[in-house]
Amino acid sequence: MVQLPVDAFVPQVVELVRRHRAAVVTAAPGAGKTTRVPPALMDEGPVIVLQPRRVAARAIAARIASERGWTLGRDVGWQVRLDRNFTAATRLLVVTEGILTARLQTDPLLSGFSTIVLDEFHERSIHADVAIALAKQAWRARTDLRIVVMSATLDSAAVSAFLDDCPVVNVPGRTHPLEIAYAPGQSIADATVDVVRATTGNVLCFLPGAREIDRAVGEIRVRLASTVQGTGASGLDIDVLPLHGSLDADAQDAALRPADRRRVIVATNIAETSVTVPGVTAVVDGGLQKVARYDAERGIDTLETERITADAADQRAGRAGRIAPGSVRRLWDARDRLRPHREPEIHRIDLSSAILDIVAWGGDPRTLEWFEPPREDAIDAAIALLDRLELVARLKGARSGIALTKIGEQARRLPMHPRLARVVIEGRGSRAIAIACERLAERRLPRSSHASTTSDVLTIVDDVRADVGEVDFRRAIFAGYPDRVARRREAGAPQVFLSAGTGAVIGRESGVHDAEYLVAVDVTNGIIRMASRVERDWLTPTSSALEHRFDAEKGVVRAAIVDRYDALILAESPTRPDPEIAAGLLADAWLARAPSTSKGGSQGADARLLRRLRFAGRDVDLRSVVRTAAYGAKHLDDVRIERALPPDVTRALDRDAPDTLVVPSGRAKPIEYNEDGSVSVSVKLQELFGLAETPRIGPRREPIVLSLLAPNGRPVQVTRDLRSFWDRTYPEVRKELRGRYPKHSWPEDPWTASPSARPARKATKG
Repeated sequence: MVQLPVDAFVPQVVELVRRHRAAVVTAAPGAGKTTRVPPALMDEGPVIVLQPRRVAARAIAARIASERGWTLGRDVGWQVRLDRNFTAATRLLVVTEGILTARLQTDPLLSGFSTIVLDEFHERSIHADVAIALAKQAWRARTDLRIVVMSATLDSAAVSAFLDDCPVVNVPGRTHPLEIAYAPGQSIADATVDVVRATTGNVLCFLPGAREIDRAVGEIRVRLASTVQGTGASGLDIDVLPLHGSLDADAQDAALRPADRRRVIVATNIAETSVTVPGVTAVVDGGLQKVARYDAERGIDTLETERITADAADQRAGRAGRIAPGSVRRLWDARDRLRPHREPEIHRIDLSSAILDIVAWGGDPRTLEWFEPPREDAIDAAIALLDRLELVARLKGARSGIALTKIGEQARRLPMHPRLARVVIEGRGSRAIAIACERLAERRLPRSSHASTTSDVLTIVDDVRADVGEVDFRRAIFAGYPDRVARRREAGAPQVFLSAGTGAVIGRESGVHDAEYLVAVDVTNGIIRMASRVERDWLTPTSSALEHRFDAEKGVVRAAIVDRYDALILAESPTRPDPEIAAGLLADAWLARAPSTSKGGSQGADARLLRRLRFAGRDVDLRSVVRTAAYGAKHLDDVRIERALPPDVTRALDRDAPDTLVVPSGRAKPIEYNEDGSVSVSVKLQELFGLAETPRIGPRREPIVLSLLAPNGRPVQVTRDLRSFWDRTYPEVRKELRGRYPKHSWPEDPWTASPSARPARKATKG
């Protein structure tokens, strides 16, 4: 075998694992840890290796078999989702995704293996987090079980602490000088051709996903062909191959096996650390990756294209410096600042699959000893969804509090999201349902169409052999999305109200035109791009309660028994309002309409009373007073707060903020209490004859502003100093009024004149 950097450290790892039953191994990409450490641990018994990627699992098993001269499928084997190659005699098994978790569910002590190796732990897949948590429990229960955690870049101290401060072995990688250049804006094809012409080894290109890779492979082939023709370099012979998880085994092997001819491999981030592409001396890095994140609108995880992190960029670059000095071309600006580390899946994806695995194992996700605990609200949301899908049941008095249902037992065996598993189970093995779930997992959307359908999901089932009953098909879709029901706001309108309590619009892609109720299968930015009709009688109320509401148009409180499906109202039965609740709603409405700014009617009276209270310096609990006044009221206008004031407050108002002022004529004039704290009275001038001083009221003895009116009721003077008015201003006002109202008596001496509400007219001669 070719010597690799890790070989010198393997005996140390074996000895530490023998003594401590656990170890952490960190090594740079290409150091050889994945193919050399697991076989060395087989002396104590069978070894199971967890790999986060299917392509890597197969490639690693094949590489180990080749290096050791073993038979693939017998001595060393692999098991991935929906595919396997091993026998009962296999002593080194490489598995991926939920395979290790599934084995722990059926055999919590993992009795068939002596060592668990968790490889590429730095990728922090949710499967790895669940696996290390469950494996630790088996490790505690079995004194002969060993755990080894391996990674290229890792917080080894944290993992060591989780495994009872186990030893850490750091393996340096074999690196050569790297020339790193930046080319922002350059296309992947142009950059690849430039790098091919400037180097002699294989070129590894990184792109985020299968579609981008397939397009780039075609473009690179065309550019290379034109470059050869243009330069006359007929000896240039290069293969351009894709590498991603969607390829079949033969296509993956073609990209990973050594070859005589020079190659360009266009890969996803699978080639960062998990697998080694041979002969690479140059890397072209597009700087993007696909990252799974929980999409609340769709209710499942979705792949988003994002910038890579700095540690991922370093790992990609390191692939060019394993066998010789290498070159790296990064298609972004050198000034760009990348996030330093990748975010663990446990903090960014839907946890329902992981929680289902833990419950199937027999644990409680809330009390499980996690390596890094997820947020409590994320756990609660996952449990709520699983409960809604009828996959788990909440148990009263049980230690775990949660258990799998019979449907949940079936769902955990299906390699898909719990939503889609529930659809398959409800579909009873229907081929159409199976195809639909496969398309939904791929996020296959219907083409824009004006043709009417009862289910957009049905339109993406493009296999004419698929058996399907249209109603049963729709019921199966509903079973997987019971929390995604929507109701049209108006018949035929695209606007809908979602059972989650938000609004959305049915997009033009959807052909579900007439359904009143529907399931929003795919929602993006409030646009429902895929829907399926739901019949009203399928919806069982999730709640039934007496509800009250204030009818602002009528000014009354109405009550009804309301049946709801989450936030959707299914039915209402009117009933008599509860007096306490009605009083509270009327009080809220009274306070909300801002009575302090109102002028007329009952609102005006209430506003005036509030100003009187402020003027008198009386603080009251207005909400309490209003609620008392509202009790028993039938209408908002029936709420009169003066009837609910305590007696001492009423007496204080009469004393310090009287309702009226009695003027010398004997008439009571209303006092106006203004927002600025001033008080005023409008009164005809003749009614004040004989009054020398301005009246004052209230705790501060505030002078009343007098608006003196002419006989026609219009003001002729405003004063808050009546004495000064009589002395200085009245003579001029008298002249004016005598001219305008000659039949009225306007005495020269206002001090001794008799006040009158109906002033005496002057006597006429004759």
